[in-house]
Formats: sequence, structure tokens, C-alpha cells
Amino acid sequence: MEMRQISYFLAVCEHHNFTHAARACNVSQPSLTTAIKKLEQELEGKLFVRDRAGCRFTSLGKLMQPRLQKIQEEAQKAKTEAARHAKLDRIPIGIGIGETIGHKKLSEAVTRFRTRLPQADIELIVGPRDTLMSQLRDGVFDLAVTTGMVSDELYRIDQLYRETYRVVVSAHHRLSENTAVSIKDLANTEMLDRLNCEMRDELLRTCADAGHELYASYRSNRVECLLELARQGSGVVILPTTSIPLDSGLVSLPIEEHQMGRDVIAVRYRHQSSRPETNELIRELARS
Repeated sequence: MEMRQISYFLAVCEHHNFTHAARACNVSQPSLTTAIKKLEQELEGKLFVRDRAGCRFTSLGKLMQPRLQKIQEEAQKAKTEAARHAKLDRIPIGIGIGETIGHKKLSEAVTRFRTRLPQADIELIVGPRDTLMSQLRDGVFDLAVTTGMVSDELYRIDQLYRETYRVVVSAHHRLSENTAVSIKDLANTEMLDRLNCEMRDELLRTCADAGHELYASYRSNRVECLLELARQGSGVVILPTTSIPLDSGLVSLPIEEHQMGRDVIAVRYRHQSSRPETNELIRELARS
């Protein structure tokens, strides 16, 4: 009995039609029919009765269907386990990255890490913070790179770096010639509002305390969208330094009255064991 014969048999079981089953298996109908006949010879009985509507089980076919289905499933499991065994020399590391984290510094660190450890397979998944933390607890990731407060009872926390926020404008914007931007300047400028910015509330509060109100003509949760609007001169966007691209069409400036900053951290779930390779990657991420 060959796996090919079992596969064809199960395809006929699913489609109740030899022609459709052959098409699903990407073989000619004569090839599928020949394989089924050989299987019937081996099992010493007919498996299907063919008619104008297609085909139906014989009593033997009905008896064999769950047994051969189980054989196929076990064969697939065996292949999967064999593939995993073949990759034991690989070191898969999953990293969840917050949506607001700049990628340049992270990609440079990961590249340096793989230069020293080429057998590492790196998976980088960007997503909302709450989703990443949930997946971290479920074991989807080895670590998450994010910002903000997390429970040190649930998570191991490593400080990676601290970065400041700057105002990003078009090279042709009226503010681009300034050495810095004041809160008053921002209040008199069209703002591009990043909805998922961790410092958004603090900035609005700071401006309100200074007697100014910011108005955002555009709002988006995607940095790329806001940067393109900034290039077009549609307004200014406030970004952390690692999220600001090297772009001749953009200028970044500090904010005069308020030094906004954030801590970027690596987070590991305490109930999940941490491999030495993950520890080494975190040290690399923390390098300046």
C-alpha cells in the first residue's frame, strides 16, 4: 500500500467523483483510477461504485475511509517531526516589536547578532502592544520590544535604550530653518497626530499647561502615512529618534521647552525559560 494510493482514495472520498478528485490531486484521471484499482486489489474488494452522479462507497470503502484517513494523518505527523529534527541545528528566535518602535536600530542589532550566530533564525513580528504581550505569554515570542510600564512580577525587563522625541517637518516647511521648535510654534502649526503615540497625552497636557492647544489636521496610526504627509508639507509630526528616517526631504528639530523621551525595553515572560541565545540577543539590542 502506497501513500499515493491512500491520498487518491481520500480525494475520491471527499469529492465523490473521480474526475474532480484527479483534478484536486493534480494528476490525470487514468493515473488516479489505476492507483485506486491497485489499492482495491491489495484490499481484495471494491472501494467505490461508480454511477452517473459520480461514485459512492461500498461497504468496504466505508470501512476503510477512517482507517486510511488516520494513516495519512500519522504520515503527515511523521514528516513534520522529521522536518523539526532536521532543523535542530537551527535556533529559532521570535521577536515581537511594538508598532511605534523604530526599526533601524533593531535591524542593525539583529544583523550583528546573526553575523556571530548564523544558525539563528529570526522572526520579527510588528503588532499592537497588548497583542504582543498576550502572544509573549502564549509562547509565540521569545521576547517583545516595547515601551511603557509592565509588571516585573510577570515579566523580566531589560532596559535597551532611551530616546528623545523630535519634531519632523518637510525640508521646505517654514519651521525647517529653526534650530528648535517651541510649544507656541506647534500650537500655530498644522499637526499630524500619531494616534498610538505613548507621549501623545503628555504632549497635549504640556501644551495645555502652557496655555496652548494643538490641532491635528490629520490623524493616523501608521508612521509611514504621517511621514509622507510631512514630506508633502501638510504638517509636522512628533516622533522618537529611531523612527525618523534619513531623508533629504525631512528635517527633525528638538522641542525647546520640553524634553520628551521614552525608555525602550525588552520583555520576557517569567514563566517561560530563556535560552542563552536570547540573552545574548538582548545584550546586542542594548548596545549603543
